[in-house]
Amino acid sequence: MSQRDRRWTVVDLFSGAGGMSYGYYAHRAFRVAAAVDAQRSKPSRASLWCNETYLANIGVKPLDIDLQVISPELLAKQVRTAGSLRKPTILVACPPCTGFSRTLPKNHSEDDPRNSLVSKVADFAAKLRPKIVIVENARELLHGNFKLHSERLVDRLQELGYLVHAQTHRLDRFGLPQRRERSIIIAVVPGIGIKTLDDLWDGFEVDPKALTVRRAIWDLPEVAAGETHLSDPDHGSSHVTLEVLERIKAIPQDGGSWISLFDDPSTRELATPAMRRSVEAGRLNHFSDVYGRMAWDLPAPVIKRECSHVGNGRYTHPEQHRLCTVRELALLQGFPRNYQFAVASRQNAYRHVGDAVPPLISHQLAWLCSWMLGGRRPTPAEFILPETTLRSDDVTEG
Repeated sequence: MSQRDRRWTVVDLFSGAGGMSYGYYAHRAFRVAAAVDAQRSKPSRASLWCNETYLANIGVKPLDIDLQVISPELLAKQVRTAGSLRKPTILVACPPCTGFSRTLPKNHSEDDPRNSLVSKVADFAAKLRPKIVIVENARELLHGNFKLHSERLVDRLQELGYLVHAQTHRLDRFGLPQRRERSIIIAVVPGIGIKTLDDLWDGFEVDPKALTVRRAIWDLPEVAAGETHLSDPDHGSSHVTLEVLERIKAIPQDGGSWISLFDDPSTRELATPAMRRSVEAGRLNHFSDVYGRMAWDLPAPVIKRECSHVGNGRYTHPEQHRLCTVRELALLQGFPRNYQFAVASRQNAYRHVGDAVPPLISHQLAWLCSWMLGGRRPTPAEFILPETTLRSDDVTEG
């Protein structure tokens, strides 16, 4: 670190729209020095423009680099130049999780080529030599059929001299109003004692009322399908066809499912062919979240990158007849209310939200790192990210 800026430095690989970085950016002891993302969508390879969103919120322009093809030596050189640093204090990496996710049936039998990026993080760490490495990914990274990639990562980091801890977490345990389960790998150089999110929350618990959809989005102004509220360009819902709108209206409010369409002859005709086939086969739980409404007094379902259409999951508003807006899903994903999704394509904005590490969680990881580096355990009032759905008075000793 320079004499002028003694903050710990952070480099973010696979930085996306900034969900992981923002937690560190909001912590005054850290400087986000550099970020890298190829911002490409599979399989079309069209740009997701996530680097513009990252720049708008973090103030750093990520390097547009494909981490699958660049050599670790060249990456280290470009990161050092871009970040004006010799080596980072923290290296965070969130490789694509699509190839691990259990929602894709082929992932049970086919090893996606992108999965190899997990173990490549160790190659980047070998050249950048950070004090702490943090990797976040899907639950299946540690427990799925292709956990060999995380095992290779752990083995390689240990060969480099790091002490490593790998664990899956239910993120609602830490205040996220969503049923999200993720793998987090933490590696530290000798001399730094490993601590985890469980250590950070030891002796504390969250009021269940703080984990509901109601708490997160109840106070946002109403908008109709296809409309955007004048006060917030991200509080807008995508246009839907008349047929889809009628289908949404027929699904019961506050947690309803498409299965209810078959309860009444007048709504049965609104069912899609796939719904009809499922009913005929007796598979009433088959894709039950499709077209489903969120429930006010429960946590949200997992928000995925495909959250831009009601036909992709339980992303319909509990009462209003529309897809939840980018702002609503962002709040449920742990973003602060003032986060800007600086893209012309609303579909890309939805992807930015679904792909992200929840900043509400990454801020806790930042405080966890400061604890490991500085030796002082933070309080909940410190590690709760302002302007998110979680407040300090939601946390009690228990």
